[in-house]
Amino acid sequence: MFKLFRYLKSIDYLFLFIIMGLIVLQTFLDLELPEYMATIIKYLQEENMPNKVNQILINGGWMLACAVGSLGSAVLVNFFVSKISGRLSANIRSALYGKIESFSLTEINKFSTASLMTRTTNDISNVQMLIAMGTQSFLKAPVMAIWAITKIAGLGWEWSVAVAGAVVALIVISLVVVFFALPKFKKIQTLTDNINRVTRENLTGIRVIRASNAETYQTEKFEDCNAKLTKNNLFANRVMAIMHPGMTLISSGLTLAIYWIGAYIVGNEVDVANMMVFTSYGMQVVMAFMLLIVIFILLPRSLVSARRINEVLDTHNSIISGSFKDEKAKTEEVGTENYVVFNHVSFKYADGSDYVLKNISFSVKKGETVAFIGSTGSGKSTLINLIPRLYDATEGEVLIDGVNVKEYDTKALNKKIGYTPQRGVLFSGTVKSNVNFGDNNADEETVKKSISIAQATNFVSKMGLDGRIAEGGTNVSGGQKQRLSIARAVARKPDIFIFDDSFSALDYKTDRKLRTALKKHTKGTTTFIVAQRIGTIKDADKIIVLDSGDMVGMGTHEELLKNCSVYKEIALSQLSEEELS
Repeated sequence: MFKLFRYLKSIDYLFLFIIMGLIVLQTFLDLELPEYMATIIKYLQEENMPNKVNQILINGGWMLACAVGSLGSAVLVNFFVSKISGRLSANIRSALYGKIESFSLTEINKFSTASLMTRTTNDISNVQMLIAMGTQSFLKAPVMAIWAITKIAGLGWEWSVAVAGAVVALIVISLVVVFFALPKFKKIQTLTDNINRVTRENLTGIRVIRASNAETYQTEKFEDCNAKLTKNNLFANRVMAIMHPGMTLISSGLTLAIYWIGAYIVGNEVDVANMMVFTSYGMQVVMAFMLLIVIFILLPRSLVSARRINEVLDTHNSIISGSFKDEKAKTEEVGTENYVVFNHVSFKYADGSDYVLKNISFSVKKGETVAFIGSTGSGKSTLINLIPRLYDATEGEVLIDGVNVKEYDTKALNKKIGYTPQRGVLFSGTVKSNVNFGDNNADEETVKKSISIAQATNFVSKMGLDGRIAEGGTNVSGGQKQRLSIARAVARKPDIFIFDDSFSALDYKTDRKLRTALKKHTKGTTTFIVAQRIGTIKDADKIIVLDSGDMVGMGTHEELLKNCSVYKEIALSQLSEEELS
């Protein structure tokens, strides 16, 4: 928890000093009230005291002033505490979001999307609640307890024993609650991740669920997660439920004990005014420990949340940005005309034991089009994901312009690449905002030209550039989504295009027209294409065939038909001998 306090600003520490001063003032005023009350009781016991009513009214006025001052201090304390907790949670949320943005796919997969969403929302809310409610309790309780104890010292050891017994009882109850509730709170956060994951799956896959008549199955899946979460919440809250009645019982019991001690043990020697004062101060001591117990109530869940937040913030990024930002070509310096080079590249996932890619080597000249083909799971997408550093090569190196991609500044590297993933990703907004996304800074004419090259003019003209795109692009078809994603990559005017099976939702005619337009308008740009269709890649300058992570063939379409059995098998599964010849 304390590690999160590094996100407090200087102004927050100033507020903490102000809060401390206000709490001392509030405690002083609260502890003065019994003194005035004792004085009033003594005046009431005096029979022949002159100006008796005036003295009672004066002391009553001071009591009222203390009460109003205490109220004002409490309001100001709550105001400043709200400022601190709100700003701290905002800073943590920004830091968490920035950290997640810097993650590679390895870290994203480690935590899961649902868990990261829970940590960014629910967990931060738990920490904010502890700061908002716990700061005042944590600062006020010790001051109130120590001050009240000094006030009651010497008023009667019997009464002091009663107060000590009440405090011990409170501590025992709080320890029992923490012992039983903390493990459940840990489990609750994990179950919250799980229910978020299932809900997200249901919402994103609603079309498939309905088309498959799988509503009952998904409902049962959700109900199972919901029942487990509910069961743990009920247990934790039932344990926590003993706190309030327990504290009420102890505070009421303490009052009765003080009166009983005063009536039957101290006997006739009891001073009613002192007994009333002791009752007030004794309740202040108990109240101080109750405030500490409020922290114990909030602490278990908040500690779990803080630990989960720190787990993300302390995660070491597997991909670190380099310092190279120079966009000038380095080919002359390294004495080669090859623009992109894979030099004995092998790759395996962080949690995997087997290599997904094995000793891949090839080079690409500037302006060439290179295609990758192979069976499902052969490593095509993984291979091209090494270029923009979505993953880093386990062994070997990937060079762009003669520089290892690991040496590039991440933003400089991304600026050189126009990347279109397998699944076209659109964001809530407009057609224009999706095409001119990120640091494109393209004017309207460039946006329109990019849309034209991507063969999206036909449907965009009906929607308009300001046409609404729903979250995830759910209001456009798969082919339209892919074409807008391609238009986004074109608008960047990159040095390298990466199309990761980005033509799969297009019909053959649109596919052909799009690739022709790309070749014409992006001349001199190096292009990498992953595809399953022979028709999409047969005109590439170089085709690389992958099989179970091994590169089993490289050459033109005609060359591979002659000397690569894997490629020929794929080709014959799609086209006849006559079509191939």
